Amino acid sequence: MAKKKVAAGLPSKQDILKYVAENPGRVGKREIARAFNVSADDRLALKKLLRELKTDGDLQQGHGKRMTPKGELPEVCLVDLVRLDSHGDLIGRPVEWNGDGDPPKIVFETGGKARRREAAEAGVGDRVLARLSRAGRNRYAGRVMKRLEQDEQPVLGLFTIDADGHARLQPTDKKVRHEYVIAPEDYGGASSGQFVVAQPLPGRRFGLRPARVAEVIGSATDPKALSLIPIFSFGIPVNFSEAAIREAEKARPVTVRGRDDLRDIPLITIDPEDARDHDDAVFAEPDDDPNNRGGWHAIVAIADVAHYVKPGSALDHDARMRGNSTYFPDRVVPMLPEALSADLCSLVEGKDRACLAVHLWFDAKGKKLRHKFVRGLMRCAAGLSYAQVQQAIDGNPDEASAPFLDPVLKPLYACHAALNEARAARQPLAINAPERRVVMGRDGHIAAIRPREHMLSHQVIEDFMITANVAAAEELEKRRQPCMYRVHEQPSDEKIDSLRKFLATLDYRLAKGQGLRPMHFNSILEAARGGEYERLVNEVVLRSQMQAYYTPDNKGHFGLNLSRYAHFTSPIRRYADVLVHRALIRGLKLGDDGLPPEEDETFEQTAEHISLTERRSMQAERDAMDRFVAAYMSEHVGADFDGRITGVTRFGLFVELAETGADGFVPISSLGDDFYTHDEAKRALVGRRGNKRYRLGDSVAVRLAEATPVTGGLRFEMLDREGRSLDTGRRGGRRPAERPEQKRQGSKAPWSKHRSRKKK
Repeated sequence: MAKKKVAAGLPSKQDILKYVAENPGRVGKREIARAFNVSADDRLALKKLLRELKTDGDLQQGHGKRMTPKGELPEVCLVDLVRLDSHGDLIGRPVEWNGDGDPPKIVFETGGKARRREAAEAGVGDRVLARLSRAGRNRYAGRVMKRLEQDEQPVLGLFTIDADGHARLQPTDKKVRHEYVIAPEDYGGASSGQFVVAQPLPGRRFGLRPARVAEVIGSATDPKALSLIPIFSFGIPVNFSEAAIREAEKARPVTVRGRDDLRDIPLITIDPEDARDHDDAVFAEPDDDPNNRGGWHAIVAIADVAHYVKPGSALDHDARMRGNSTYFPDRVVPMLPEALSADLCSLVEGKDRACLAVHLWFDAKGKKLRHKFVRGLMRCAAGLSYAQVQQAIDGNPDEASAPFLDPVLKPLYACHAALNEARAARQPLAINAPERRVVMGRDGHIAAIRPREHMLSHQVIEDFMITANVAAAEELEKRRQPCMYRVHEQPSDEKIDSLRKFLATLDYRLAKGQGLRPMHFNSILEAARGGEYERLVNEVVLRSQMQAYYTPDNKGHFGLNLSRYAHFTSPIRRYADVLVHRALIRGLKLGDDGLPPEEDETFEQTAEHISLTERRSMQAERDAMDRFVAAYMSEHVGADFDGRITGVTRFGLFVELAETGADGFVPISSLGDDFYTHDEAKRALVGRRGNKRYRLGDSVAVRLAEATPVTGGLRFEMLDREGRSLDTGRRGGRRPAERPEQKRQGSKAPWSKHRSRKKK
């Protein structure tokens, strides 16, 4: 391997890319650090530099953490065998590909004894560990090193029967290039042209893997298909192993032995109305310490999932594989089996439940003075919704909330008033990123799309959870235990420079210098409040932020303006929280089921995995939302809408409708007879002849030309001032029935908050 004689310090990105290009597939972080004499003090900075190169797509990581330049495959990598070519050779596709365009073709020749043995062991549909060598432009020769066993997850696809009576299943997942064959006895009542869920079977038939229809979904517009398609397309695991289910069903409630008895404390849960699991409960009271006048004592109790999900168990394996629960408008794919997520690990009203709780003491201004973690047994005094709690505080308690108004709810809000004072002094990033909510009808179809209402009760719970999360991170540092930090880094210099230039076109000035803090962004957001560009400024500031992720290295949380932060409050739906619980149990000697020593070494690998599963869920949830909205909008093709330009590309414009928040595309070819060029700096399309401009944030009128539920796509036509389509010149599009309550609420910030209000 080539060695570099470089002075101690940090290499540039160009130096790293050149070195990796000279040694493709043979260098990792350790080799790069050694080659450039990176000191121990600079190792974290090098790790960040490599992460940026991977995020930007300039580097990709293969088997054994070896790195290759963009567009190159490593010497050893994972390959999916997708088809046979005309010569009978196996054609493979890399499992991971971050280059531009289609991935290179990988050919596994079947000639020769060794090749024939490999072909006999591996076939179409298998995943293999392969050794690769260059065989031409965008082409590699592959040799199978090992065939990998894969979990047989169900497959969603289109069931068809050809003229010869042969049934096939075409998977909806575009990454799966092979079909399945289905025997007549395995049709399961399916008809040709329907979407079905099929279970792969062992063996092969006609060169293809067989499958059995397990469930008939129906047509592409069937509501069940709208969420099932992204579940299968993004590879969200839906089946628990039999061993995990057995473990969950054998679980039993805990007793008070060895735990703090919290059952006399009126802890309550506050969740969405349709919540199916409850993993956090709260309580607050004035502090009786005479040295803390006006201060508060609060308790945040969290479901003790670690008691039931033991390290190395089948439940632990399945939970880690999922990484988190995934939420859709009509269903949830849980991280834990229902026997735990909706029962023993759920803080159900009136039931004794195991918990890991933190006592918090604040002064009169909301500053945390100290905290104490305990393992307890609690009994939820009431399970209330956000709306119930807020209505009670506003003077309209119902039968369920009235008994708790004075003894519980008013002290909670009073304690929160102090917390809010401390929060205002801290100045976390204050982006207004409203959300939309799909309301499902009894028939399974969308009944309405409405804004997700944000009440003070939401903020109350959010601030208590954030404080508990901070306490968990502080305690683990104090006890010198590994911590799965939730990190949100400050925006990159490139993003800040781009944001600053764009804000200047709107006459806003973002402070210069290296010390940008959330308060600097907040000053811009406040200046835009109530003005013409309020939504636009919030959106561009949001887009400038980095994606949050998990890591055992503390780098702070920029968005919350916190020096340390970890996820502790939602272990039913996030594996990161389970790890934090285990570390606390070990560090505080609260039981023998804490974090095992061998897991310390795998924290970095686990952090990368659960960061990826979180992004996978976010993509699947967004994809499902697009499909549901497209199905809803398909009834309004030809109607005219008011909207706003939310994206500008050289191919056209993305437009968000004011009424529903639906997003669609206006192709540049449909903008009339002018020739438009893309002004990237001003984020606009500019006509060469008429100088007509379409800029990010502009209000526009559009006509819905096409809605495709199976892909979630919407296509719009731009309208002129007279209501004529610029593409066709047609007039007279119909306006849809007004539903002012359905104005869009938008999208979440790029860092996940401690808790999602749609989580249940």
